[in-house]
Amino acid sequence: MKRNCFLQLISLLAAVCFSFSVQAEAVNADKARQWAEEKGEELLTTFRISDIRQRFNKLDSLFIEYVDIDYISRFVVGRYWRTMPEAQQKQFQEVFNRYALAMYKTLPLEFASNLSYNVTGVSEDNGFTEITARVNFALSPDKPAQSVNVRFRLHQVGDKIKLVDIKLEESSLILAYRTRFAEMIEGVDGEIEWFIEDLTDLAVSAERNVQTKIRG
Repeated sequence: MKRNCFLQLISLLAAVCFSFSVQAEAVNADKARQWAEEKGEELLTTFRISDIRQRFNKLDSLFIEYVDIDYISRFVVGRYWRTMPEAQQKQFQEVFNRYALAMYKTLPLEFASNLSYNVTGVSEDNGFTEITARVNFALSPDKPAQSVNVRFRLHQVGDKIKLVDIKLEESSLILAYRTRFAEMIEGVDGEIEWFIEDLTDLAVSAERNVQTKIRG
């Protein structure tokens, strides 16, 4: 159970390191490696902030700055994106952003001080750049250290490097979102308005849990 929680934590929080444009392109390998090393270190430093409110505020700012939430929000609803009116697209993106920001905060963060990682490779794949890394962690002081392979998928939009996916071993975060959302949409007979309402309820519930966690 603890390992499963840890893997969920890495999936959502490493994204902090939850617009598709023809200008998006792969990142130069040297720049990508430097970006991954610098942002990874910044993330680990943020994990160690003792004040939980300050930690969450910093993680949120990293998420907003370095994750291409616009691209991700389009991808995770697949073909349904094209059927949404512009106002509904905007509504969904706002709700998805709330949902993604709230969900990582509901996971246990006691692993944070035990994390370390190192970049092991850089490659280009279909217009994106993939960073491979090894994340090392200990679930408790009396347990041996463990590690897991992580891949960060990046692209560059203008002068900004943005993260668009994280893969743990072979599991893709945005493909997992896409599968879950497809099931939710099918569950309401393809009614996007109802789907957005259900996602809003999930976001609100997660936000309430976060506030409870902050208050201690």
